[in-house]
This record gives sequence, C-alpha cells and structure tokens, in this order.
Amino acid sequence: MTKQDKSLSEQQLKIRQIAAELMQLAMDTIVVNMRFLDIAVFALTPVPKENLLGASTDGKHLYYDPLWLLVMAKEESPFAIRLCLHCLFHCIFLHFYGYDSLEQPLWDLACDLACEDTIASLQIPASGLLKDPGLQSLIARLKRDMNPETEEIYHHSVLWNQMGMSRMEKKKKIPFTAEHIYHFLQEHRPSPTQMKEWSALAHMDEHVTWIQKTEIEPSIEAFRKIAQRVKADLKSFSKAKAGSGSLEVNLSEATRERYDYRQILARFSALSEDIAVNDDEFDYIYYTYGLSHYGNMPLVEPLEYREIRKIRDFVIVIDTSASCREGLIASFLKQTVEILQNSESFFNKVNIHILQCDNQVRKDTVITDLGALGDYASKVKMEGLGSTDFRPAFDYVQQLMDEKKLENMKGLIYFTDGYGIYPEKMPAFKTLFAFMNEDEHRPKLPVWAMSVVLE
Repeated sequence: MTKQDKSLSEQQLKIRQIAAELMQLAMDTIVVNMRFLDIAVFALTPVPKENLLGASTDGKHLYYDPLWLLVMAKEESPFAIRLCLHCLFHCIFLHFYGYDSLEQPLWDLACDLACEDTIASLQIPASGLLKDPGLQSLIARLKRDMNPETEEIYHHSVLWNQMGMSRMEKKKKIPFTAEHIYHFLQEHRPSPTQMKEWSALAHMDEHVTWIQKTEIEPSIEAFRKIAQRVKADLKSFSKAKAGSGSLEVNLSEATRERYDYRQILARFSALSEDIAVNDDEFDYIYYTYGLSHYGNMPLVEPLEYREIRKIRDFVIVIDTSASCREGLIASFLKQTVEILQNSESFFNKVNIHILQCDNQVRKDTVITDLGALGDYASKVKMEGLGSTDFRPAFDYVQQLMDEKKLENMKGLIYFTDGYGIYPEKMPAFKTLFAFMNEDEHRPKLPVWAMSVVLE
C-alpha cells in the first residue's frame, strides 16, 4: 500500500466515524423527543456504505453514504434527523409491502409524501429543511384535490340532504396515506415535469433495497409488530402532544390485516369434477410396467377426472352511490378481473352477475366467459348516484336464485364504502363486503357478513 493510499484510507475512516456519530446523535434526538418511536429506532441499524450517494433502508438496516451524509448535513444541519425520521416512517408504515407489484415511480412519490406529511404534522424540533415551504404547499394542494369541497356534485350540501346521507358521511375525508395518494396519482397522473418537481421536493432516500424480497419479507413481519406497538404507545403520547393525527391514520393503514384476494375467492368455491389426470391417485409404476411388458398396453388407465373446488355461479355488486368514487371502483374491478382470470378457483365457463346498485339495482351484467371480464372492466360505465341501500341487491340475487338463474350460487362480494342500510336477515349464500379503506366511523356489519379492506 502506498503512502497516498494509506492517507486516503485514514481519511475515509475519519469520515465514517464522524458520519456514524452524526447518525447516532440523530437517533438519540428522535428518542428523546418522541419516546413512542424508541422501539422502531432500536430496530433499525445504521450501516455506512461508500459510493451509495444517498441512503436506503430494508427494514433492518439504514444504509447511508458517509461522505454524502456529511455534505448534506453541512448544507442543512437538521438533515440527518430528517433522513432518519423519513426512513423510520417508511418502515413503520410498511411502505415496502408489495413493492414489486406496484407502479414504482408513483408509489415512491406517494410513500415519500406520506412520510413528509407525518413529519411536518408532528412539529419535531430541529427537523426543518429549506424545501419545506414548497413541500407543504404541494401537500396542501394534493389534500384539497383529493377532498374537493365544491368541484364534485355529491359534495353539495343540498344533494347530500336529498340523498339522505348521514352527517358523519359528509365529514369523511380521504386520508393522506401512501395507498390513497397512490390511487389518486393513478387517476390524475402528473405530467413528467410535475412528477420530477414533486419527487424532488418529497425525496429523502432511495428505495433500491425495497425490491430485495429475501431481505424485505422478514422486515415486514417485524415492523408490523413494531407498528402495532407504536400505535398503542401513541395513545398516551397524544394526550400530551397534538399533531399526531397523520401518524395515527398511517399507522391504522399499516396495522390493518392484509388479505390475499385469491384466498377470499377460495372461500366461495364448490367441490366439482374437472377433466384432468388425477396425479394424486394415479400410479405411474403400474402404468409404465404395462407399456413395457404387454405390448404398449397399460396395466392401469389414468383417472380422467379429479375433484377440485371451483366457482361457477358468483355475484359481484358495485356500490355506485354518490359516496363511491369512480376511480376506486375502476381500480377494484381491475384487481378483481386480474385475479379471476389468473385463478384456478373459477371454471372457464361461468355465470357471474355484476350488479350496479345504489338504493336500487341499476344494472345487471352477466358474464359467461372469464375472457370477457377484461372487456367489461375497461368499458363499464357507472350508473346511479343516489344514497346507499344494500337490501335491493340481496333481494334481487334471491330472486335470481328462485328463478333458477343462479342454481349453484356460492358467494357475493359487495364493493362499497360501508355506509348504507344492511339486510337484517342472513342470506342463503356467503357474503363479503369489500371496503376501499379503513374507517372507524363505518356502521357495524351484520354478524353473518365477512369483510375485508382491499389494497
């Protein structure tokens, strides 16, 4: 090693040492000011990584470039604290969950905005940056766009009253969480210039480690428990400090149960015979023995059928009342179509009724071939804008069953916000209410109904 190389190595070690002390100071500051985050802070280990030119977390480590960190901190002294908070909230809110299946540029922006809004709402000492005025102006504008007061017809008070909506419904707002920001950005796509400007304002870290499944999956489970603990600790914290509303909303989103839609559909399956070789009951030894010893004549024939659980008759009801936004309905339909077309739970020839219903059944579209589902989802037009009453859809389905138009009816999925009149009597089929988001004010479901909050 030359003298110059040795000098460079010593300089690098010195930079590492100073950067490590800065990161430790940032973590200590967070714990002192927000004790409810201590468990999350202790779960994330800072790791120096030269030439990263930024920072990134996998839910277990917080990787950072030491030289980059010192340069950024020299420009703005609160930078290290802000970076740690930003990455901590990514982990607590489980933003890396399902990352590889999302539209990543939009999801990256949505996650960064949710973290930055939470940090701003907590008013943490020594965490402000020069970009904050522009960032807060952007966040305020997006919140207004996501919750318009006059632009959309169903927010007018006269119409609300005509529709018989509850006072609680009128006050409902779409929360500023990554999931809802993401869906909004999908509906109202920013221009390339806007995307670049907004990303620059909200950006703090890189998300390159989020796609590494082997490292991320254990972190998801670990931080799910941490998020639950933070949510519990936050209750006592909130009594003494205001401004935790954004954090609570994001924690509710992170700690809710996630369901695999495929598993949900499997609950509605029926035992039927399918034409296929039954590998579980077929013995290839006797079959090949017969072919070799009896002139290409098998000793046993393979079974030409097997019993499997599949769905033929099924109903999807879409709440087209004024409180359900068309963009979310389209997103639900797209998810449903993709899953059904790739699912082994359905026969190719099906009898799926897709009902549009507000306070009455507006339309019934019958799908007999899974291949037609995609066309329906891309061309469907919503009908209805009234108040919500779930009973007409159930009465209509029962009528179809009585008329033998749904002879093997196994299940109904009702996509809705949950605000409406539920049937008192349990139907003769399994029912799942699929909600678009968590809502603590939502009316209580009947005891016979299942529910799920969709991704």
